[in-house]
Amino acid sequence: MNIKNSFSIFAIIFMAFLMGCATPETSRTTGWNINDPRWGGFQVLHGVGQTTPPGMVFIEGGSFMMGASHQDLLHTWDMIPRRVTVASFYMDETEVRNVDYREYIFWLERIFGAEFPEVVRRAWPDELAWRRVDAYVEHLVEFYFQHPAFNEYPVVGVTWEQAMEYNLWRSDRHNENLLIRLGFLEIDPTQTPGDHFNSAAFLAGQYIGAVRRGIPDMNPNATERVRSVQLRDGILAPNFRLPTEAEWEYAALGLTGNTFDERIIERRIFPWDGHSVRRTDPRHMGQMQANFVRGRGDFAGVAGSLNDGGFFTVNVFSYAPNDFGLFNMAGNVAEWVLDVYRPSTGEDIMLGLNPFRGNVFMTQVRDEDGNIAQRNEHGRIPMQEMTPEQIGDRRNFQRADNRNFRDGDFTSVVTHNWAALAEEGANVTEMVYDPSTTLISDRSRVVKGGSWADRAFFLHPANRRFLDQDQSEAWIGFRSVMPRVGNQAPTTGGRR
Repeated sequence: MNIKNSFSIFAIIFMAFLMGCATPETSRTTGWNINDPRWGGFQVLHGVGQTTPPGMVFIEGGSFMMGASHQDLLHTWDMIPRRVTVASFYMDETEVRNVDYREYIFWLERIFGAEFPEVVRRAWPDELAWRRVDAYVEHLVEFYFQHPAFNEYPVVGVTWEQAMEYNLWRSDRHNENLLIRLGFLEIDPTQTPGDHFNSAAFLAGQYIGAVRRGIPDMNPNATERVRSVQLRDGILAPNFRLPTEAEWEYAALGLTGNTFDERIIERRIFPWDGHSVRRTDPRHMGQMQANFVRGRGDFAGVAGSLNDGGFFTVNVFSYAPNDFGLFNMAGNVAEWVLDVYRPSTGEDIMLGLNPFRGNVFMTQVRDEDGNIAQRNEHGRIPMQEMTPEQIGDRRNFQRADNRNFRDGDFTSVVTHNWAALAEEGANVTEMVYDPSTTLISDRSRVVKGGSWADRAFFLHPANRRFLDQDQSEAWIGFRSVMPRVGNQAPTTGGRR
């Protein structure tokens, strides 16, 4: 559905509700009228679904065999096959482009540039990532990120941490856009570092903005007749984020075109059918399916008959998309995912639904009276890890930082000395994986997919590599996802 039309439909439904055009409804719990100020004013909004975010496609979830479907040539033993289920979500149809990331930098410069130039510097990609001691690529250092000729090429030289910040920014701009297009806010070009739209600050009432209209408040005890938009109104969207490793691998395989009545006809090695990196359909016979290194010193082929045409990266819409409609899930650039890397994750993470290693449970900072703390100088509500007092005697989790769950943490070590060291605050993960030799730490993040600089082996969606979250490469980019809320299978009802 066209997003502009979705906005219009949403607005009609929402305003009809606000004006009381809907048939009076009673609670199935109490029998009291709903959406009626005379009966207490409890408000419930029906008929509102989640619209597909700009630049994304819907990925219908399901179960699949995650892990190796090919020989483990590197003998890392970290791709153990296991069946998992991934819930539905939305995913960027392409890698994040240079022009997308430049829009982010432009906004940061406009809001923070004069007062906090370090914010802009922290977000800028590492253009020197292109340099090699044995190759001449200075034109890429100078032109790749900023020249319009590379607008549609994937942004590279971005760390995992920078990608996370980009997604927070994108989430705020998306929600602000929803509020503007639905008529609740006016465009406000005068925002400042300490007073700009932030979703959490808006919901906490710490950002007002240029209000155009509010929502009628049906609570008879309310001091005002209108209120601001709240989460329960179904207008604001979930945050964008990096995909989990399971989500990325599931999306890359694109099994919707390879399944019949829950039977997977062929377990794919690549994001396409067959075991070849060349196309086999008569019209495109022999053409490469992805941008990768075919052999030693062969990055693009022979002049007049280039095999993939990608000397370095290529336009993000190059090559055919997979069956989910995703471009370049093999080749072009490898991509950051959300997970912390461990070679044993396939064995350690037992839950088969949305598996993920890397949870650090956070909460908004509150004062002694329980009120949300005021925004910081950058306009964000401060966050902190949940304290033992806040966690209490929960059974579903016992601590905030779970990056090394079942992998060297206090509850899983067996040597008494290690347990004592853990109590003293030592990093027991580093005792299991010595970072000086394994390069594995709690800051190691998984990288998925092959790139323009890789051989065909890395095009397999199950393959996994890792890099510290504060490092970047010219062959690593990223794409974003958004969780699907409500109905997970819109083909059986509901609205995308």
